[in-house]
Amino acid sequence: MRLLSANLQAFLVVYEKSSVSAAAVELGVGQTAITQRIRSLENEWGVSLFTRSRKGMKVTPEGQALLEYCLRANELEGQT
Repeated sequence: MRLLSANLQAFLVVYEKSSVSAAAVELGVGQTAITQRIRSLENEWGVSLFTRSRKGMKVTPEGQALLEYCLRANELEGQT
């Protein structure tokens, strides 16, 4: 059982890869699906999670807080 939802998994992989397209490949879904998942999280919480640029995706301070949660959840998942 996964502790993170599909949206949170997408967020974590985008952070790790700094790229929506690389995250899409990693997760085996289209880029549009990844973008929708990130936007869904941003809309749910009313914050931007990434700063988008040609150089890639960089996590915002709000995104950093979510990242720490995701990393802890993955750690817990590995322990179970």
